[in-house]
Amino acid sequence: MTGSQPRRRTPKGPLVLDTRELGRRPGSMRPVRTQVELPADLGTEMMWVAPGATGTLDLRLESVIEGVLVSGTVVAPLQGECARCLEGLSDVGTVELRELFYYPDRAADMSQEDEDVRVLVDDHADLAPVVRDALVLDLPLSPTCRPDCAGLCVDCGARLDDVGPDHSHARSDPRWAALSGLAQDTPTGAEQGPLDPDENKEKE
Repeated sequence: MTGSQPRRRTPKGPLVLDTRELGRRPGSMRPVRTQVELPADLGTEMMWVAPGATGTLDLRLESVIEGVLVSGTVVAPLQGECARCLEGLSDVGTVELRELFYYPDRAADMSQEDEDVRVLVDDHADLAPVVRDALVLDLPLSPTCRPDCAGLCVDCGARLDDVGPDHSHARSDPRWAALSGLAQDTPTGAEQGPLDPDENKEKE
């Protein structure tokens, strides 16, 4: 039929929840507490979820008139690099979720341009994009191994917390660099050699 929407395939994956047992009676609730393998592409350049890491879901599914409301927390183990000294670090990220998955007939009445609308497909809710958005936005852009990390030496790259406060490098004043180079290029009196006799006569 012209203008009909293609049928979506039933989503699959560890973050897909089956809501069929919940039913469509508003007010029905079902807790979901489980551990799942998280997708490997969660994170930023400095902090990410390790491939094969296991996350903990503590959620509640609630049937409402428009669809199924999913709320709760997701806990994920994290690893990354300190933005100051580049040492490896580990952490645990906890994000809050609250997302409404619409029944297909309810979603059909909404604007097709609203990309944020989540729709149940065969009574399955795919949490992967929801978890990705919540977790990545919660990650620090410049994580540090500790708040007072001193970072790296700008001259040799040594970790300043390891080498101590006395670590330093002798530096020449750049304001004298040009004069130093000029002095090296200027010949001394001994290097100039004897004067030309004819030149002395011309002076006399």
